[in-house]
Amino acid sequence: MSMIEILLRALVGLVAGGVGGLAGLGGSIIMIPALAMFWGYSDEEKTEQHIYMAAAMVVNVVVALSSSVLHQKKGAARRDVLMALIPSMAGGMILGVFLSSESKGSWSLYAFAGFIWLYCIYNVITTIKKIPDYPESNTSPTGWKMVMVGLIVGTISGYLGIGGGILLVPLLSLTKLPLRHAIAGSAGAMWISSIIGASMKFYTLPGLGLSVVDALYFALPMGAGALVGAYLGAMLAHKLRLPHLKLIIALILAVASVKMIS
Repeated sequence: MSMIEILLRALVGLVAGGVGGLAGLGGSIIMIPALAMFWGYSDEEKTEQHIYMAAAMVVNVVVALSSSVLHQKKGAARRDVLMALIPSMAGGMILGVFLSSESKGSWSLYAFAGFIWLYCIYNVITTIKKIPDYPESNTSPTGWKMVMVGLIVGTISGYLGIGGGILLVPLLSLTKLPLRHAIAGSAGAMWISSIIGASMKFYTLPGLGLSVVDALYFALPMGAGALVGAYLGAMLAHKLRLPHLKLIIALILAVASVKMIS
């Protein structure tokens, strides 16, 4: 791998981390379309999608862990929320990765493109009608609700190769958990479940005829870039109008998803 290749992959991570810091997105929803567009696929089954997913899942661990540490210092993470989300998300992640490894890369790709379009629609709706927040004095949702949320999000995340925060935060908000605590709970559960999901995804690669080393060659420079990007994005987040920014990003991703599957 040449120095230009390393720098280009680091740049993908930098952009993914920056957008994630700005708009509260997971890195995968940026990285996977970028990898698909710039490095492409070598066959009709789009087998390399599994490599891109594995690499992105590793970067998710780095980004989510850094966010989780910050939330922990600010006292935003609720212990009871984490205790329910971590095991349920981890279990769902294992199931999702297993289902993904049993399917063609093209199926995961089409599912990912569809997910981006749903995210775009969600952003249009929430730009017009804001999601209500709840007082931080609100009690935590009942355990079974959080377990169900964790299981659903973990399964979808494992299948698509995403961290899951993009789904987890809105669903936790629907259970009347305050937004600040929902974000902290998402980050705290996501980095642990992402470790499990990434480990299992890497374990399945040889069985698909794919190289673990190839996935690491993507993951390592992207992870380094994402760390810097997330820090810069978080700084800019206080200076920009986020609702409109998220809508613009969603529309760009929707166009990119069409390019991915064409």
